[in-house]
Amino acid sequence: MKSLIFCKILLLVLHVQQAVSQSVQCFTDFSLTDGTCSDLLGDLPLEDCCMNPQYGFVERGACKSCRFAQWTEWSPWGRCSVNCLQGVRQRRRACYGIGKCQDFNQHGSIQTEPCEESSCCPENGGWSEWSPWLPCSVTCETGFTLRKRLCTEPPPKCGGTCIGPREERSGCDTGVVCPTHGGWSEWGSWGPCAGMCKHEGNSPPEQLRHRTCTNPPPSAVPPGNDCKGPITDTQLCHSLPFCPVNGSWGAWSEPSECSVTCGVGRQTQRRNCDSPAPKHGGLYCQGDDTTISLCNTNKHCPAHGHWSEWGEWGECQSTSSKENKCKKKLGQWRRVKNCLGKDHGGQACPGDRVEFGKCFNIKDCPMTGIWSGWSDWSFCKPDCGEHSVQKRVKTCVPDITGYSNADLSMFSGKPKIKCPLTNDTESRPCFNVPECS
Repeated sequence: MKSLIFCKILLLVLHVQQAVSQSVQCFTDFSLTDGTCSDLLGDLPLEDCCMNPQYGFVERGACKSCRFAQWTEWSPWGRCSVNCLQGVRQRRRACYGIGKCQDFNQHGSIQTEPCEESSCCPENGGWSEWSPWLPCSVTCETGFTLRKRLCTEPPPKCGGTCIGPREERSGCDTGVVCPTHGGWSEWGSWGPCAGMCKHEGNSPPEQLRHRTCTNPPPSAVPPGNDCKGPITDTQLCHSLPFCPVNGSWGAWSEPSECSVTCGVGRQTQRRNCDSPAPKHGGLYCQGDDTTISLCNTNKHCPAHGHWSEWGEWGECQSTSSKENKCKKKLGQWRRVKNCLGKDHGGQACPGDRVEFGKCFNIKDCPMTGIWSGWSDWSFCKPDCGEHSVQKRVKTCVPDITGYSNADLSMFSGKPKIKCPLTNDTESRPCFNVPECS
């Protein structure tokens, strides 16, 4: 019933939007992963844009999907709120689309549970004594020497470390003068070409540049090495010019076919810089070689249906003419789900919308009660703040040991039962929960 009311409200909203021809920014791609729009088509009426349910649109600064509202998958669990001992972690999901997401299990958009990254916290270690200084790094003039120590007194625990440097460096002087070897200066500028132009079929003229062995010059005492290699360099003058020819655009091509067969798409036209083409360093044609325009097929794209969640089980009915209420005879009940969003020739939801199951009718039946075991601990609530707690409960359930099946989910209705008095709820605090913003 809630699903039917939601669909009617959604159709009414869409009808009102169509009646006023609301203009929106229309995009060809809507991401169900992060709810972002991409590939802008342009400003269109909302009803034209959403002829394709895969499209998205921006309204009041927010990206929305053209499809009916549905939940995304739960995100992976986030990191634990602390690196050691007990904390909490969270995961989230989002609702995208037109309308409101249905949530029969009341999971909401965020879940929080306890976690423990490590059972211990890091403890730093201590350094050993310094090693002797190593020999000087050079055999002449000044260099450096090193000494090291180990993080073993005591060694760190649980990912800890030692505070301070692992090695120390100090300068050292050998008292010996080093020879200075010669080094080349930078190349000088290229000289002028031996001619003003190149002749077709012959090698271009040459140009020269020079360098000197002065960066630094070799020392005399102690003797340094002279520079190795040539003092001059030559190259051919390939860059002598021809006359440039600037390019010019040819005619536009015919428009391409529309990029889509339904909804709004694109069509393109192209032209070539060949009337004439640029030559010998001439300028390329100014402007774009491609133009894109929108095309409207005026045809809605098919929207495929998707199942809602299962509804509640109905009343447990007898499978024969005899009443099965308060008896240990199997009956039958059923539940249904709805196919949402199918439109414009889209595919129907696969499978059956009705499911039947076996059941026992114990509505208002007098039965002996027993306590169930403790449930699993709940998620931490609230999801933030120092007062977040977990709870678990146990339930007074009917004694069904005399029935042919001990699965409580097969029993329909609330019987008249009474259990011995006891504490049926326990709670415990959640630690290191993020502060509320």
